[in-house]
Amino acid sequence: MSSKATGSIAERYSVALFELAEQQSALDAVASDLKGLRVLIAESKDLRSLLNSPVLSRSEQQKAISALAERAGFGVLTKNFLGLVARNRRLFAVDGMIAAYLARLASKRGEVTAEVASAIPLASAQIGAIEAALKKVVGSNVTVDAIVDPGLLGGLVVKIGSRMVDGSLKTKLQHLQLAMKGVG
Repeated sequence: MSSKATGSIAERYSVALFELAEQQSALDAVASDLKGLRVLIAESKDLRSLLNSPVLSRSEQQKAISALAERAGFGVLTKNFLGLVARNRRLFAVDGMIAAYLARLASKRGEVTAEVASAIPLASAQIGAIEAALKKVVGSNVTVDAIVDPGLLGGLVVKIGSRMVDGSLKTKLQHLQLAMKGVG
């Protein structure tokens, strides 16, 4: 499925979840569950395979995602949502659903969301320092959406809207390699 179609599916599902969470005064609880799920997805190759597998049956995906949600201690609304997504065979778009939900929540609060990728998980003190520094630059409250990308080797990649600052070790090494090729 194209990324545009996946984005459209993710947006529709995230809007429905957001509206339900808002009605039930559970916006923060659902956001916390979704952030936890994002971490689990990043850390588990098996979970990523489950989400994207066209081979597993609908019931197998439902059972697996239900067990995961139960073990992770997600709230009822999040469990039901993930069950619906599995039942409708839309687990492949769950990453987009999480991102869209969190962006909608930040927008409602007048916050800007910054996606910060790092090679290892960031400590809460580090996230707080990044939020404070970005607040000075952006001029409004910034919520950091921290993700782990082991391919970065070190450093950070920060994305705010269409702006990106790449301070990763991987990129610096690539620039150095290009500069050295130019010398020879």
